[in-house]
Amino acid sequence: MKLFGRFLYAFAFLFGGTQMHLFAQSPNNVVDEVIWVVGDEAILRSDVEAARLDFGANIQGNPYCVIPEQLAIQKLFLHQGQLDSVEVSTSELMPNVEARLNELIMRAGSKEKLEEYYHKTMTQIREMMLESMREQSTVQKVRANLTADIKVTPAEVRRYFKDVPQDSLPWIPDQVEVQIITQQPRIPQEEIERVKEELRGYTERINSGETSFSTLATLYSEDPGSARFGGELPDYVGRTELDPAFANVAFSLNDPKTISKVVESEYGFHIIQLVDKRGDKIKVRHILRKPRLNQIDIDSTMMRMDSIAEDLRKEKYTFEEAATYLSDDKDTRKNRGLMMNLKLDQTTGSEVRTSRFQLQELPAEVAKVVSTMNTGEISKPFMMVNAKDKEVCAIVKLKLHIKAHRASISEDFQVLKNVVTAKLQDEKIKQWIKDKQKSTYVRINEGWRDCDFEYPGWVK
Repeated sequence: MKLFGRFLYAFAFLFGGTQMHLFAQSPNNVVDEVIWVVGDEAILRSDVEAARLDFGANIQGNPYCVIPEQLAIQKLFLHQGQLDSVEVSTSELMPNVEARLNELIMRAGSKEKLEEYYHKTMTQIREMMLESMREQSTVQKVRANLTADIKVTPAEVRRYFKDVPQDSLPWIPDQVEVQIITQQPRIPQEEIERVKEELRGYTERINSGETSFSTLATLYSEDPGSARFGGELPDYVGRTELDPAFANVAFSLNDPKTISKVVESEYGFHIIQLVDKRGDKIKVRHILRKPRLNQIDIDSTMMRMDSIAEDLRKEKYTFEEAATYLSDDKDTRKNRGLMMNLKLDQTTGSEVRTSRFQLQELPAEVAKVVSTMNTGEISKPFMMVNAKDKEVCAIVKLKLHIKAHRASISEDFQVLKNVVTAKLQDEKIKQWIKDKQKSTYVRINEGWRDCDFEYPGWVK
């Protein structure tokens, strides 16, 4: 992908919240001025300075030429989004906003320090990030609409790569397919009762006025994402967005002063407090506590898993059968133990599921074990933390190991198809930008025109 594709993608990250600049500009930092006008949208000098601070040496060329041009291209996409009535809902953006906000808080050290950096309140920062991500998503949707009709046939792929030198073909890194069986050690009933009693104690302290729900959540909740916000979930959510058991209790609450009964979910045990209701969505805060495992129960489960692994090696039954009937992991159980990798397709912008992983894409504990295995080998049992943040015992089978190699039509057709598709999409986007320049009002201030722009049509 050439400069345009790389840099616009980076700018989507910058203004979409994935790399929101930590050192925000204020009127005291930069004497601001309008330097470009694209349609009826202005590009400010402060916008350019903020981007320059973030990207620094990563910008190829004069930043005072490259950055304004990429901002101008973004304006073209956003304008097209308005014409096409492209809509991006707040609910689909808020999880990413909160994740990014949490990351920035950790980088800054505290909410207060982050507010100092931005010269804004947390509410204003959240709104700024939400709008930035909305623009990013709009640009992505417009690009997808513009290239939706591009279809590549097998013949076109073969023709494109027919005369390509071998050393110019894409490099495919090591990939593996892994099957897994997990079992969760039994938690003693007395440990479950201890956690429940702990949560009931929190409820008593809140109801007596001794302390607040938010304070206890900050101090004791084992949900790190919400604990730093006093247990409050990031946005209004629908019933289907929550664990079913959690949702049943949360949606039964009507009084913000009432604390729920203790509820068990896949993540542990909770008490919940209603913050607000809007139609069929709610905003809540919660405190999560997790029972602790005893070593004797871990050892017992490890011995059981070791017996299963030995039976598999003796071929008493297949790994697929064992995964289907013996594994606690619902997600892999329905795939007969095969782990699935959810990835972003850089060509289409959509999420795709594949059974192939690079080692670094696997859970750390699984990757460590798989890295020493041969194809078809079944591992010894080991402990890992699953997607629900619970400790489980696991065994894995290395189903397939594809060594790093140059892509070939026979083995990597989809990879090569994506290369051709991306090339055609890039060509179409470039032509669309050139056409859009001709019909869009553009004014560039003196001192900002003397540039070797990628698209010379800006200066008319």
